[in-house]
Amino acid sequence: MKNKLLEIKNLTKTYHQLKSSISAIDNVSFDVYDKEFIAIVGPSGCGKSTILSILAGIEEKSGGELQFNKDNIQLAYMLQKDSLFPWRNILDNCLIGLEVTNTLNEESKNYVLNLLNTYGLSDFIYKYPDNLSGGMRQRVV
Repeated sequence: MKNKLLEIKNLTKTYHQLKSSISAIDNVSFDVYDKEFIAIVGPSGCGKSTILSILAGIEEKSGGELQFNKDNIQLAYMLQKDSLFPWRNILDNCLIGLEVTNTLNEESKNYVLNLLNTYGLSDFIYKYPDNLSGGMRQRVV
């Protein structure tokens, strides 16, 4: 019988903003056993990095239970990196190249808005980079 190293039960994470809340993960449960290799797979924005950040102690969970059944468990993962300006919302980050080259106009702005829609980001154009998942931030870049 394998030793269960980690139990995750009903894990949730909600990010609160001034006027809204975003549920990053909701009711996630799974176990990890000794000498087991696992992969967390899913579409961009589904909470994969959030789960890893909670397990690594980088972020706090909003609810649920984490039980490490072995002392001195070491967790590590590579963070995603992007080049977004944290003080600019997503639309403004996408428009900066057009601003710098002095080519921002209604046509070019509409083109960018259509791209954001194509990549599933139209609901997030007025959010800031810290409000997006790593995969969503990568699509902005």
